[in-house]
Amino acid sequence: MPAVITIGNTVYPRSVAKVMISIPDDVLKRIDDHLKETGESRSGFLRRLAETEIRTNEAEERKYFEDLLRKATAPMGGDAVRMIREDRER
Repeated sequence: MPAVITIGNTVYPRSVAKVMISIPDDVLKRIDDHLKETGESRSGFLRRLAETEIRTNEAEERKYFEDLLRKATAPMGGDAVRMIREDRER
């Protein structure tokens, strides 16, 4: 079985799904106008935007959790260690 599918002059890897999406006409016109200048395909443009958005969200989530861990592991373990010690003393 071939690793790619060819339809017309477009070649798709076998693992590519085709999807139908709804975009307002004015937004689609702006996208198409932009793509005429860049030469990028609609699929490539929307894929790049999606990947950028996902990477951005992942980076924000990673930073959020790193900040939480940094606070929890501040010098001598941060407030958690202090609270445990105080609790033991009681």
